[in-house]
Amino acid sequence: MGDSRVPFSDIYLATEPYVKSVGQVRIGASGIGWKAAEGEAEALQGVNIPGLSMPAGMLALQREDLRRLQWQRVARGYGLRIHTKSGTLHKLDGFTADDYEQLRDAVKRFFSGLTLEVRDISFKGWNWGKTDFEGSDMSFRVENRPMFDLPMAYVSNTNLANKNEVSVEFQPPRFAGKGTKRKSAPDELVEVRFYVPGTIATGSTIPAVKGDDENMSVDGEKSDNEDEVSAASAFHEAIKNAADLGQVSGDSIVQFPEILCLTPRGRYGIDMFSNFLRLRGKTYDYKIPYANVQRLFLVSKPDELHMMFIVGLNPPIRQGQTRYPYLVLQFVRDEEVAVDLNLEADEDAKRKTEAAKLRRHYDEPLYRVVATVFKAMTDKKLIEGGGFGGYHGSQGIKASLKANEGTLYPLDKGFLFAPKPAHYIPHSEIASIVFSRVDASSSNKMRTFDLKFNMHGALDYQFVSINREEHASLEEYMTKHGIKMLSELNETTSVSYKGMDADDDDESDEDVTPATLLGTGGGGGGGGAAALNASVGAMGLNSDEDESEDEDFVAESESDVPEEYDENYESPDDAEE
Repeated sequence: MGDSRVPFSDIYLATEPYVKSVGQVRIGASGIGWKAAEGEAEALQGVNIPGLSMPAGMLALQREDLRRLQWQRVARGYGLRIHTKSGTLHKLDGFTADDYEQLRDAVKRFFSGLTLEVRDISFKGWNWGKTDFEGSDMSFRVENRPMFDLPMAYVSNTNLANKNEVSVEFQPPRFAGKGTKRKSAPDELVEVRFYVPGTIATGSTIPAVKGDDENMSVDGEKSDNEDEVSAASAFHEAIKNAADLGQVSGDSIVQFPEILCLTPRGRYGIDMFSNFLRLRGKTYDYKIPYANVQRLFLVSKPDELHMMFIVGLNPPIRQGQTRYPYLVLQFVRDEEVAVDLNLEADEDAKRKTEAAKLRRHYDEPLYRVVATVFKAMTDKKLIEGGGFGGYHGSQGIKASLKANEGTLYPLDKGFLFAPKPAHYIPHSEIASIVFSRVDASSSNKMRTFDLKFNMHGALDYQFVSINREEHASLEEYMTKHGIKMLSELNETTSVSYKGMDADDDDESDEDVTPATLLGTGGGGGGGGAAALNASVGAMGLNSDEDESEDEDFVAESESDVPEEYDENYESPDDAEE
């Protein structure tokens, strides 16, 4: 039986991207098999391919599971696309042009009812055509020839960018090779936009079906008997169905409906599954793997009435050209909820919930239930505020980052700014912190000060409009955590403009103000005036006339717009007060 099989050597398993494992393919009456060459099975560790057995590195596809076989041109020469009845698409690359006839004869010999189809790729370079859904992939066709395929398993989000435009966003590859670092990972396609004009006749929200049940395409024909919807909407729904982005509730662990999200703004339903979560909004839907969650924060807002739960994401979710590396959820502190968890949704959910010791029923504040479930499913530490106490006892202090007002939270290992734009600054990345406008001199009567974060090899951050009352608590916090503090004066050796302005004002006051001429002793009393009159009389001038003229002269010498140049200028309204 082994002698009747047809072998092909040096064939790559290309079902998953970045898999560089080479092996041998054998085709026989029982089906198609691929086995990794000696030492090549290690590259398959962590790869989840249906039918692949480890650690042997063997892929076995039974004859009765085969539905369609296709031969096409690929980057590694020629490839075999194997469609199974379960909807899985397997790819084997590395065949030569001479292997076609031998492979075709083997399929005809062993697999009755199947033929080796030649899949001609379009090289015209056109950017308009039709789309077909073949199993788990979407194929873009030009003149009935495929130009490229998009795997629906990697679609993270799709939305209607406008009336006739559909945006499709992709997750990074789930497997980039053992030991591959993020910085050395190759460039990836993250978004494709399709312009879909016209309307279609439909009784539902998905496009009409062409051909067999496995192929769907947008049908632009109209019908007089049915209602019409835009083709873009139908195409959008077809992608959501193929990518499994719709509302699924049967196997979810828990659902949190209508959660207020500050970033991105709106109300979203949150569905928690064993390996990912879904955000369902009115316009945008997101599928976020738990592997993308980097940090979890739970802090109280300064009003003490609301709680913010912040989820750090890498890569961030996107809405058009806008990236959101953080999800900021807001809850009413006193809002309680009774929730039942489906701890046996699947094996992964059962394992995670048991390890995290989740209960089946919760009757607690909503923010606490959400944070607990997120912590268990993502296996990330929940960072909570409370170690820092401001002047009024709050966890954070009010500040502004550029033009955005928010709250700066000093945490155990970093600073968190929320809600928009949310930023987390670890202590390890801070070179020093500069306090600006903190002196209480007469030339600076502001009630707020600024903080400038000098970073190690990154852009600096400047938080402004911080209440002066928070200075002592911040200084104590930074001293406790060993953060280098600088004042505005000793940050650089150059003289600041502020100091120069103060010196100029002082000199100007000494030169031109009546207090300087008359003397400051005794509040500018008769001693200074007598000395001035004596000196004037010694010069042989009429003191009475000259005195009135001098007063007129001093009044005329003052600036026409003193409030623009003299920071000590007082308006008539101020004098009345």
